[in-house]
Amino acid sequence: MSALRLAIEALSAISLRDGNRPILRRVSLAIAVGEVHGVVGESGAGKSTIAKAILGIIPSQVRVAGGRITFEGRDLLALSTNELRGILGRDIALVPQDPSTAFNPSRRIDAQMTDGLRLKRGFSAKEARMRARALLEEVQIRDPERVLNSYPHQLSGGMRQRVLIAAAFGLEPKLVIADEPTTALDVTVQKQILRLIRALQERHGTSVLFVSHDLGVVAKICDRLSVLYMGKVVEQGSTADVLAAPSNAYTKALLAANPRYDRPDSGLEPTPPEVIAALRAEIAAFDRGARQAEHG
Repeated sequence: MSALRLAIEALSAISLRDGNRPILRRVSLAIAVGEVHGVVGESGAGKSTIAKAILGIIPSQVRVAGGRITFEGRDLLALSTNELRGILGRDIALVPQDPSTAFNPSRRIDAQMTDGLRLKRGFSAKEARMRARALLEEVQIRDPERVLNSYPHQLSGGMRQRVLIAAAFGLEPKLVIADEPTTALDVTVQKQILRLIRALQERHGTSVLFVSHDLGVVAKICDRLSVLYMGKVVEQGSTADVLAAPSNAYTKALLAANPRYDRPDSGLEPTPPEVIAALRAEIAAFDRGARQAEHG
């Protein structure tokens, strides 16, 4: 087995605003060096909370209630703010979900790309500018000088997403967290962005945690897959195995609800009520057991 880059062990989180309602229920997953690991599930399943826990940006109304997040032997949850800040950007980078809100609208792309290179890699202003230009060329932007001199609103959504990817991979991190990076893009641009992320990941040997609600997207890019329902991992394995022969009823229902362009005459199948009822009963039993263990 390849060496591990990141290991999440029994990660639990609760919502303080909703009476300590569980958000993550002992989530465990491991990402190997050079692996793309997908986390998939419906909205509200807890996917982005996992990403935020790794990055140390959990909202104040959410509390991590247990578990470990180990990055190359260091528990990220046990680090001070300054220690974590030294890792973020340099060793762990983020490609956020919405390219329209990820940038400061009052600063040019040049400044926003070079800040990280100067702060995290010690480049001079000239070196950072040259590196930023090279990075834009690497993500197949044809006129990098124009883009560097532009404000974010002067670029298309797909162009902004390419810049975000260039900035994330440009610091040569060991792990990139891609949080629904294609959600705001049309299908044609989605395909281009997925190819780009995969090409950069393979070129740099980067590990990637790829968060998505779209099984079709994760099928194209992920090596391994964790299926999440209400904060609990219900199935895990290689992407090919999980999608070809899912063992969990919820995973089967997700696949059945996915559009099949190769079968235009087939309709979408909603998740059967009995599957949801069984999952909710399983979650309730899990929560009861956790409470008993906490007070026992």
